[in-house]
Amino acid sequence: MQGRININVSSIDYDKTSKEIKKQLTLLKEMVHGENDFVVTDSEFAFGWHFFVVSVNMDIVQKLAVQMGSDFNKLKGKGIEKKFLSWLTNKMEQKIPRFKLAIKEEMETSKYGIF
Repeated sequence: MQGRININVSSIDYDKTSKEIKKQLTLLKEMVHGENDFVVTDSEFAFGWHFFVVSVNMDIVQKLAVQMGSDFNKLKGKGIEKKFLSWLTNKMEQKIPRFKLAIKEEMETSKYGIF
């Protein structure tokens, strides 16, 4: 079984954000010749925000890192998951109003003390 990166997404506009994420990940999938490499869940609405999860196969992230070479290493963050979040955020920032991406597993650790 392939590893996955699970990304928590918070957005004020689920339709625009999920559509743009799907667009960017579809372009990535085509660029690295992947198949069935991501899933976007339905949203839950609370406090004026939509919350949902995007699950991405680690395989396409590793292929992206190989294709980008040293440019991938220059992305902000420690580790391949954080660098991928930076890459995805950079692709979406100009197109989507107010959204936030975070690694799901990190949010569920006890260091945040809220889960």
